[in-house]
Amino acid sequence: MNCLKERDPSLTLAGVISAQKRLSVSHLIFPVLSSKQASVEAGIGGEEKVAEIFRRYSFPFNHHIFHDLSPSSDEKFQMDTYFMTPSYGLVLETKNIGGSLEFRENPPLLIRTKENGQKDGFESPVVQMERDRELLSAWLRSRNIHIPVYGAVVLAYPKQIVEVPPRKAKILFPSSIPAFINSLPQQEKKLDPVVFDWLSSELLKSHQRFIPKPICETYQIKFTDIRPGVICKVCDRIRMMKHRRVWYCPHCHATDPIAHVRTIQEWFLLFKREITNRECREFLGIEDIDTAKRILLNMNMTWKGAFRYRTYIMDLSKI
Repeated sequence: MNCLKERDPSLTLAGVISAQKRLSVSHLIFPVLSSKQASVEAGIGGEEKVAEIFRRYSFPFNHHIFHDLSPSSDEKFQMDTYFMTPSYGLVLETKNIGGSLEFRENPPLLIRTKENGQKDGFESPVVQMERDRELLSAWLRSRNIHIPVYGAVVLAYPKQIVEVPPRKAKILFPSSIPAFINSLPQQEKKLDPVVFDWLSSELLKSHQRFIPKPICETYQIKFTDIRPGVICKVCDRIRMMKHRRVWYCPHCHATDPIAHVRTIQEWFLLFKREITNRECREFLGIEDIDTAKRILLNMNMTWKGAFRYRTYIMDLSKI
């Protein structure tokens, strides 16, 4: 299997979906969250188009593929797709922005014109790609690895019409990725197979999953605006009830033994990085202190403090 890393599930997407389920539809921030969800899903859809190309196409030389890779470094950076061979590396920056596109150089901007004539400006994906390429090259040099690192911007769908392309960067559609890769020169001086595999392992070990700020902090939402309670995954309604070893939905009568796990994870995505026994009880809708304590301890979280001052902390990178 040449794909060593798939895309991490988006905690940002999980957070905005959770917030919409728990907010009134009339809340001022609701349409902002809805727009954010659409934007994140569009980005994921574009990256999935690229991943599908790599699943369908095989290359006749040794290579490894990494999706959504963020090697730890002095500066944080994230690559949508990194394609590596013993001869070179290739950073692919994927964008899913519909309309007519104009890449401007000074200052570097991407201008999108919609069918109705509306113009919107975005950070240039060329700048993002070049930054990732330079930071990755530095990461490699720090490990005494000296291979060329190329880069390209991938437009996920043909509906993205490039009116003015960038002067120095390569623009690809997913279907043209294999041909572009096959056109890259295979260097005479290549990494030894053992070194190549070691380097791939180092990249995986160095990966740091992106952990977004809690939704309430990002969008300035009052905690009291968020409706508490355990959400039924069958009917999507709030207020499942704890019945011995299971959660019971009074609306559709579904049962779920681990509904509290999803709900506690939501707490950390929505509110803050820690939770107390009292906050756990209020959010789950239970009264018994020992039940809440057992739930929190069984989720293998770290904790600090003692007795009623104890707070629990979850490692969101493991969700």
